[in-house]
Amino acid sequence: MDNLNTGRAGNDVGGGTDFFGTGNPSDLAKTYGTPLYVYSEVILRQRCRELTRLVTYGKFKVNYSAKANTNLSLLRIIREEGLLVDAMSPGEIFIELKAGFRPEEILFISNNVSAEEMRYAVKTGVTVSVDSVSQLEQFGKMFRGSKVAIRINPGVGAGHHEKVITGGKNTKFGVDPVYLDEVQRTLSQYNLHLAGINQHIGSLFMTPETYLEAAGLLLDIADHFPDLDFVDFGGGFGIPYHKQDGEVRLDLKDLGNRLQRLIDERIVASGKHLTVKVEPGRYTVAECGILLGRVHSVKMNGGKKYIGTDIGFNVLARPVLYDAYHEIEVYGVENRIDSKREPVTVVGNICETGDVLAKDRILPEVMEGDVLGILDAGAYGMVMSSNYNCRLRPAEVLINREGKPVLIRRHDTLEDLVRHFDDLES
Repeated sequence: MDNLNTGRAGNDVGGGTDFFGTGNPSDLAKTYGTPLYVYSEVILRQRCRELTRLVTYGKFKVNYSAKANTNLSLLRIIREEGLLVDAMSPGEIFIELKAGFRPEEILFISNNVSAEEMRYAVKTGVTVSVDSVSQLEQFGKMFRGSKVAIRINPGVGAGHHEKVITGGKNTKFGVDPVYLDEVQRTLSQYNLHLAGINQHIGSLFMTPETYLEAAGLLLDIADHFPDLDFVDFGGGFGIPYHKQDGEVRLDLKDLGNRLQRLIDERIVASGKHLTVKVEPGRYTVAECGILLGRVHSVKMNGGKKYIGTDIGFNVLARPVLYDAYHEIEVYGVENRIDSKREPVTVVGNICETGDVLAKDRILPEVMEGDVLGILDAGAYGMVMSSNYNCRLRPAEVLINREGKPVLIRRHDTLEDLVRHFDDLES
């Protein structure tokens, strides 16, 4: 697998292509305004290809977990690269269909959804995975004789924060295997065909052991259902957010080799013809995205230096939600003579004490008007943005394979803030 240097604006990222193509971050910020999400098509396609080559098993499929980033242009690139897709809501189904995915290429992994949402999914022709015995029964009452998938809780979890661990005892997700007899009875009662079982143990694992353990446990459960069409081992593939500190990448080659051995021993050797799926989201899109912001104030408070930017947590929520770490670049500082490095706290423009991007971070001297780059921001960035404080959501730009910037989502306008109110006088 190529080890692309994805976050360094001035460095080669593979194939002789700079992240910002023929432009530079300062010009992009001037042209499109800030905050601004910028994506590299080169890096996105490279990550997709790494995933589709993960194993050599002929019935292997990669389902992109679209909750990481649902920009239409990115979805279309991901589809072109041969990935399938999963969805968490009717809205994601809708936008994935708009991106060109066929219904049979979409897996709706539902969680506590209404009957109305189930009807929408079934009407569009996508496969529905339910998350509990009660939701399986709801599905059976509505769609007797149909096919369905079930999300299993394998009993183990992984992740960088307790809020993203989705397997094990302390999570709302999946069917506990102790209830498999109830699953069997419900399937029989409503004449349902169990098309597949899926799982997800959590987000951002950097070593493969827990993932492979959970995959083996899912295959144990698959032995109870001889007519399955597919098993989905889930995603959660991590990326190194601490590149500047030399953090080691997830060894995708090692993971692929070990996953292939598991498939050979448990599926191929038994003569089964199961489709095997994985569903990475973050790994697909995180490193192809950089978030640009402008510095509007520099001040001292209580002996601490604060860098005030227009990147509030309405634009990037991960640091507030998960204490997430993103590396930061300062653009233009290289033109200053003897620029010093110092500890600073980088904050946004939201009226909340918790609106902090980075605490006590060592950066080159930052001045008002500078442009900052928040690295590895392509996953769980724009999709979590909001209009809190009536702030406007940012634009998104794609640096295409020719190195040219293309606007792929315009920034909000003030008029967008009132677009959905119907009782306003003109």
